[in-house]
Amino acid sequence: MNEPEKIVFCTGGGCTAKLGAGVLSHILEKLPRKEKDPALLVGYDSRDDAAVYRLTEDLALVQTVDFFPPMVEDPYIFGQIAAANALSDVYAMGGQVKTALNLVCFPESMDLNILGQILQGGAEKVAEAGGILAGGHSIADSGVKYGLSVTGLVDPRRIYTNDAGQVGDRLILTKALGVGLICTANRVGEAAPEQMEAAIQSMTTLNKTASEISRRYRVHAATDVTGFGFLGHLQEMMGDRLHCVIQADRLPVLPGAWEAADACLYTAAGQRNRNHLGSRVEFRGVPFPMEEILFDPQTSGGLLLAVDPADASALEKELQAAGLPAAVVGEITKGAGPEIVVEYNKKMQ
Repeated sequence: MNEPEKIVFCTGGGCTAKLGAGVLSHILEKLPRKEKDPALLVGYDSRDDAAVYRLTEDLALVQTVDFFPPMVEDPYIFGQIAAANALSDVYAMGGQVKTALNLVCFPESMDLNILGQILQGGAEKVAEAGGILAGGHSIADSGVKYGLSVTGLVDPRRIYTNDAGQVGDRLILTKALGVGLICTANRVGEAAPEQMEAAIQSMTTLNKTASEISRRYRVHAATDVTGFGFLGHLQEMMGDRLHCVIQADRLPVLPGAWEAADACLYTAAGQRNRNHLGSRVEFRGVPFPMEEILFDPQTSGGLLLAVDPADASALEKELQAAGLPAAVVGEITKGAGPEIVVEYNKKMQ
């Protein structure tokens, strides 16, 4: 009698499992486009983080959905990370989380206690966000996948869209980069325990505090940095009309990410991100490991904010005072040529 095939819980997931940006754009271009409902303030045509639908003059729904396979071995931590990642889209729009629905794909032959731990981790993050877990949907599948459909509320006059930045705005990143590289290194036994612990701490941290603090300042645009990497989401913010200069040596980077990149422990998704951006990015003196960190797909990454230059320093300091590794990392500029110029003024590590 043949033994049943073993199901591996963690095969390398998170936001590395996303379709590439180029493939996704090609698919979305083919969707039929009817006359737009004027109450739909943000839809799929804008490449934004969530949909926004106006209910009244001062109230709009924020709707998003996100799920993926595990990137860590611990089911409870995976549930926390997947939930934090899904909830982040509401925060990236400047909204408040209200309700969430579980989305579950789970093998019938796997221990149901594992599913219980995943759901517990997710439920605790929804509660931490101030939301209510209202239900969900599950299907039997060959592998584990988990996430949330999330509904939030926002003042339609104060929505953060990802492409409304202005020339002169400073760019602030609220979390460190490198989780994709560290998770890859961890799978092959090349990440130190404390490096993986720092990555998990980052991925399980909600963007709630960063979003709430940012609302006290003049933020013109925002997104969260996930599967398309820092540069992929930054390019969406430029929206084919803006340019920017990034000071890569100012970017917060998780311990171990540089070493993983230097050892070529990067992901296929990171290489797709590099290939998609192509000539849109010009590197000036940037070491190879930092290039890979910039293309690295993030899971439950931080917010990237385009902030009025008069407010940038104060916002950076308040975010740091709240315990976040936030930094001003660049500026939106005028100009021709590549949309994104990346400079590096630090000595090699």
